[in-house]
Amino acid sequence: MTKQQLIDKARQIRLDAVEMIAKAGSGHPGGSLSEADVLVALYYSKMRLYEDPHDERRDRFVLSKGHANPPLYAILADKGYVPKEEMQYLRRLHHPFQGHPESNKCPGIDVSTGSLGQGVSAAVGMALGFKLKKKDNLVFAILGDGEIDEGICWEAFMAAAHYKLDNLTVIIDKNRLQLDGTTDQIMGHRDLKAKMEAFGFLVDVIDGHDFDQILPALDNRAEGKPHCIIANTIKGKGVSYMEDSLDWHGKAPNAEQLEIARRELGGK
Repeated sequence: MTKQQLIDKARQIRLDAVEMIAKAGSGHPGGSLSEADVLVALYYSKMRLYEDPHDERRDRFVLSKGHANPPLYAILADKGYVPKEEMQYLRRLHHPFQGHPESNKCPGIDVSTGSLGQGVSAAVGMALGFKLKKKDNLVFAILGDGEIDEGICWEAFMAAAHYKLDNLTVIIDKNRLQLDGTTDQIMGHRDLKAKMEAFGFLVDVIDGHDFDQILPALDNRAEGKPHCIIANTIKGKGVSYMEDSLDWHGKAPNAEQLEIARRELGGK
């Protein structure tokens, strides 16, 4: 895809995500919209994918911040892994798009996630497995910056460096807001780049909404080192009243708010 096509796709995925959350009456729009550009870059430009979502040759993706799943679901539907009509049934019993991703219910989901920190730990295990089997599959994981308050993340980071997992890319969605405050208020990260480098990672710091920065960062590799991309983002990106607002961590827009979002995201 061209850069403009990626921009247009990200706008559509954001719109799909907001509409899904509105239809469900619950969800997490803020963190969903902040990660959308990185997800689009992965699924439409960088990851090795096949028509069959279970093809063993494909790269793997783990949404460690599992609550922010609507844009991932919208992408899986757009890719044809799940029927598009399922987007009407977000968070509904007996449907694939559950409140947290479930690998046994939704094609294209590699790991069931929800408990924060566990997803990146599974991603490290996947990357290690591919190394041991001498396979060239890549593993990508998106974490929230609030999520890395969890100690299990840092255990996973240590293991990734110890085992020299240069087939692993960890992307931290650094939108600076979590459930009930800023990350600085709740558990300040200080110099996150220096921390990740000290843990043995190759680190890139980028604007997580700029494809000119996202795409080359996703290609960056260093032999024997796992890779961390710190993506500076805006929570609620693309919808004016959601942007940089704690209020939109975990609630659905009403009908009037949905119409505003549709206009701003180019919907009809």
